[in-house]
Parts: sequence; structure tokens; C-alpha cells
Amino acid sequence: MTAVLHSKGYTGNTVLYMAMELSNAKWKLGFSNGSKDRSVTITAGDWKALSRQIGFAKEKLHLPEDCPVISCFEAGRDGFWIHRMLEGFGITNLIFDSSSIEVNRRKRRAKTDKVDVKALLRLLQRYLNGERKAVSVVQIPTPDEEDQRRLNRERERLLKEHGAHVVRIESLLVQHGVRTPIGRNFPEWLETIGDGLGNELGPNLKTELVREYERLQLVKRQIKEL
Repeated sequence: MTAVLHSKGYTGNTVLYMAMELSNAKWKLGFSNGSKDRSVTITAGDWKALSRQIGFAKEKLHLPEDCPVISCFEAGRDGFWIHRMLEGFGITNLIFDSSSIEVNRRKRRAKTDKVDVKALLRLLQRYLNGERKAVSVVQIPTPDEEDQRRLNRERERLLKEHGAHVVRIESLLVQHGVRTPIGRNFPEWLETIGDGLGNELGPNLKTELVREYERLQLVKRQIKEL
């Protein structure tokens, strides 16, 4: 634990705990020295403000200026860039797996950011004090590893999109009494068939089907490129 808490050249035994509640516009910051807490809000991405607030927190919580900072935030849409920025500033950071946080999600939506930050602070301290089962910490990939994951994730999305286009085309046809596989000459084929009653398909229906088919073909090409 000592090796984790102490930054290079620091010989004390205190640490500033920091939790971050991230959103598009604002970052809610929670600070603690283990007994007293402090919380503030800054503009999202304002690193100068973050640095100032860390300094203020050390002062208000009576911590040495050079004591290490250990931070945490919940995994989400921001990915890992904030983690890497914090690490670049010499801050030890942990990203908590959202699914492992012991919070009633329905109640959480009614809570304020301040309560969420306080809960994250408590989790951070519990984890660092040896309660490893209190929360799961995300393993941070390297930038290259993260980039490699993009291909698999994109392929998964494209396969889902492919299936959605097929289902949409088949559903539109079934609604009008037509059941047939989607062939290569689908747009031309549409001009030759009628609905289940033998009537010509409506022009707007055929236009929608052709557009859906074109999107399907685009997805197929993109899947092949991967």
C-alpha cells in the first residue's frame, strides 16, 4: 500500500483522494483526506481548473503540497483519455467498472452529483484499504491495444446493422403478402412483382425498400473490408 500511495520523492504518509463525476458540460470533483471531504464543480476538460482545485483541496484539508493524489472515476463514454491525462500529471488513477458499483441504479438517478462523488470517494478508500471486492477496477489498455479493439467492435456493430436491414426489408414485404429471399437484383425484381392480392406495390413502399437495400449493400461492403 505504501508504494501505491507515495509519489516519487515523497516521504509522508498522507494522500489526497479525488473522485470525479464526469459529464459533457461539468465535472464534479470530490476530495478527501480520509476524514474530511470537499466537493466542487468545474467545466469539463478544464485541466487548469482541476489543478487549482487539487491545490485548494490540499490546503483546505490540511495536506502537504507535495502529497500524492489518487483519483477515480466510473467507466463510461470518455474512454481512457482522461485516465492517461491524469497519469501524465503524476496522479494515480483508477477506473471503476460501472456494473460492479454497489448502487441502486433507480435510486441513483434521483441523487445529486455530490452524493455520487461521495460514494465514489468511499469506494476508492475502501479499495485502497484492502477491500478489493468492494469494486472492480478496469484494466487499462495501451493506446495500440485500444486501437486494435476498434476493428472487432466495428465489425460487431456492422453485423447487427446488417441483420437489422434484412429484418426491415423482410418485414415490409411480409406486411404486403410477399415472402422471398433478398437477391442481387432486388431493385429490378421489385418492379416485376405484386402484393399478396396481386396488386402492384406502392411507389413509396418500393422506394423505401430500395433505400433499405442500398444501405444493406453498403454494410456488406464495409464488413468485407474488415
